[in-house]
Amino acid sequence: MARSETIYKICPAAAWAEAAAKGEFAGHGDDLRDGFIHFSTAEQVEETAARHFAGKSGLVVIAVAAGALGAALKWEPSRGGELFPHLYGVLDPSCISWCRPLPLDAAGRHIFPDLEP
Repeated sequence: MARSETIYKICPAAAWAEAAAKGEFAGHGDDLRDGFIHFSTAEQVEETAARHFAGKSGLVVIAVAAGALGAALKWEPSRGGELFPHLYGVLDPSCISWCRPLPLDAAGRHIFPDLEP
């Protein structure tokens, strides 16, 4: 699998707002438990939402240029042996490309914005 230039983080909007105000995002939930910030590629992010955030509202999806994260970003096997981007460090909000709401449709599935390749 080719490594994506843009990677994505799903998190509660309130957690992201707090991080942006603070000037750094150290992670949330599973990130804090696992010791790294979980990201997904464009091909992985919708399944990540379905598996880990099913039916949850008040979320955002954040796009980050993977190259801006340097050596702290590691690509490691996870779901089904697929490589996922993991950030071993904090995310500086200035590194994000965009942050958009991740609303639910009537069936409780997340409605994703257009993702950059």
